[in-house]
Amino acid sequence: MSARVIAILLGGVLPALLLGLTGVFQKLSTNARIGTGPFLIGVGITTAIVGGGFMLLERDATIGQKSALYAVLFGLVWAIAIGCIAIALRRFDGQISQLVPLYNMNTLVAVLIGLVVLAEWRTVDPRKLAIAAILIVLGGILAARS
Repeated sequence: MSARVIAILLGGVLPALLLGLTGVFQKLSTNARIGTGPFLIGVGITTAIVGGGFMLLERDATIGQKSALYAVLFGLVWAIAIGCIAIALRRFDGQISQLVPLYNMNTLVAVLIGLVVLAEWRTVDPRKLAIAAILIVLGGILAARS
């Protein structure tokens, strides 16, 4: 199996399945009446434990100031987003089946930044990504109206 196929499976397909489950577990958690703060703390503790496991598995504790800053910014932005989802689910009776397609339009943000800022347009087909982006937006609109 080529490195590209492994990257797609390991970094795309498996996370898609796992992240699909996170929406379900988040909905079940909020239905069981957990506050947003305790929810995020529980997720944070679990993330720290899993991070320790990956560090042992890969035998790599590489870190620098810049990489640590980006990791902290990732955590900050992600935690705020997940907190907003939790509030929508718990306080406003949001439906996970509607919210997931909407918040997964984050793909568009990542693709745009990847293409422009990280210059990935050199190694991918922007036309195919544009078609995919249109389909993502249409899916989000359909889900929101369901």
